[in-house]
Amino acid sequence: MLTEALASLSLPMHDAAVLIPLIAVFGLCIGSFLNVVIARLPKMLEAEWRCDCAALLELPAPETKPLGLSHPPSACPACQAPIKPWQNIPLLSYLLLRGRCAQCKSPISLRYPLVELLTAALSAYAAWHFGFGWALAGALLLLYLLIALTFIDADTQFLPDDLTLPLFGLGLLFNLFGVFVPLHEAVIGALAGYLSLWSVYWLFKLTTGKEGMGYGDFKLLAGLGAWLGWKMLLAIILISSVVGALVGIFLIVSGRQQRGVHIPFGPYLALGGVLALFYGAHINQFIF
Repeated sequence: MLTEALASLSLPMHDAAVLIPLIAVFGLCIGSFLNVVIARLPKMLEAEWRCDCAALLELPAPETKPLGLSHPPSACPACQAPIKPWQNIPLLSYLLLRGRCAQCKSPISLRYPLVELLTAALSAYAAWHFGFGWALAGALLLLYLLIALTFIDADTQFLPDDLTLPLFGLGLLFNLFGVFVPLHEAVIGALAGYLSLWSVYWLFKLTTGKEGMGYGDFKLLAGLGAWLGWKMLLAIILISSVVGALVGIFLIVSGRQQRGVHIPFGPYLALGGVLALFYGAHINQFIF
């Protein structure tokens, strides 16, 4: 009887007219949470590292305010006025407040609603592409992790293990049941993804004496290999390399970036992963 009740509840979810808007609204809410992760996780890790360094050097622990993803409550960066619940509604509050703090009228970064819109749009597209099921659940988890990693890397040029390692583990977990690829393809993809960029890193370092990328990039590509399998790695690497090179050239030519300054590679790997998630078979067919 319970099974029949659950089945009856899930029937509307198979209707695209119900599923897509529902997932889009869910994506807006997740996008709001991702903004918190993007802003706070690097600061939390930095505070943790400072405490670890102080303990290693037998120095007094630095005085820092407790910071977590759920505390303290959100506040305006300019005037520190607490953000009320009605001012924290994804996208709608930004529009109602006209992009400014309700207290001091300081402008609110446009990136907050853009992250929410991006998360909602990708969520809705995933719902349309995969339909209701485990593939949709996995795709949403993958997309949310990639969005957080993209903006954190763009801000800090750092890909935290707190996100890359769950990305890797969840990919293997979903493919344990063959949701995206067979498990053996996921395992080979994870190993090949890590070793491919690791090899490029050491080849570049041995020939130039410089570090061309960080270890987080290895782990990110390993995570994408665990989700999408080894057959998608070439497509991901090609897309990320070409787009990254074009963007880098544009930034240098336009004077927005100086030569020799590192450009984060994580966002381009994430873009390659998103395209491979939705269009991997078509991309491989075009390549080969």
